[in-house]
Amino acid sequence: QVQLVESGGGLVQAGGSLRLSCAASGLIFRLYPMGWHRQAPGKQRELVADISTGGMINYADSVKGRFTISRDNAKNTVYLQMNSLKPEDTAVYYCAVRLPSGRWNYWGQGTQVTVSS
Repeated sequence: QVQLVESGGGLVQAGGSLRLSCAASGLIFRLYPMGWHRQAPGKQRELVADISTGGMINYADSVKGRFTISRDNAKNTVYLQMNSLKPEDTAVYYCAVRLPSGRWNYWGQGTQVTVSS
């Protein structure tokens, strides 16, 4: 059974930093692309950053230059380093696995990030 557990969220002032972690189990982690998504109140869930099995990375325009995604296959963990946080980054952040079909699946429970102005 695949399980993803996010951690590292919290309350931070604008301009601050947080590092999110997502620990995966129940799958051969190194074989799957991983992604961080977020959902703000009243908005659709959006893809923030993703990383392929080979380390290729994509970012949403809204976080380029501020967020860094990385993975540690030895620890079955994907990270999201978030710097220069803005109030508009406030959301629940989720990690997910991208299946060969291209669909995202096996969502974690999410971790709340709140950025105060």
